[in-house]
Amino acid sequence: MEAERKMRRALEVARSTPPEDVPVGAVIFGPDGRELAAATNRREADLDPTAHAEILAVREAVRHRGDGWRLSGCTLVVTLEPCAMCAGALVGARLDHLLFGASEPRTGACGSVLDIVRDPAAMHHMSVRGGILEEECSALLSVFFGARR
Repeated sequence: MEAERKMRRALEVARSTPPEDVPVGAVIFGPDGRELAAATNRREADLDPTAHAEILAVREAVRHRGDGWRLSGCTLVVTLEPCAMCAGALVGARLDHLLFGASEPRTGACGSVLDIVRDPAAMHHMSVRGGILEEECSALLSVFFGARR
């Protein structure tokens, strides 16, 4: 299945997260299926509260694509459900599709706690599909947090 193949790529990216950061991988694919950008969380490594994988991937993808700030027709694949900051950035960047692995029951903003990307008042909407390789995505996070408790 295509979504699982793309999520495996996001998991590969997540495994390269700097050791002190929560292991999340985000990959943006263009309308033709080609990879435009890939990023990990770098909040601790960069001392930047906005350095979430999704934000960094969006920044890279718009530079790569050369269409200003628009990522119309593109798909973001991320191992963890985006938070409110990231969901807002995805709407602003006009992404069309979001695929995520693990749900985030405390801060998830794409269906778990909030649903920013499908809110009727939002300026742009996207399709959302969660739970792709959820067990693998969750396991990566469990290992990370388990080592810190």
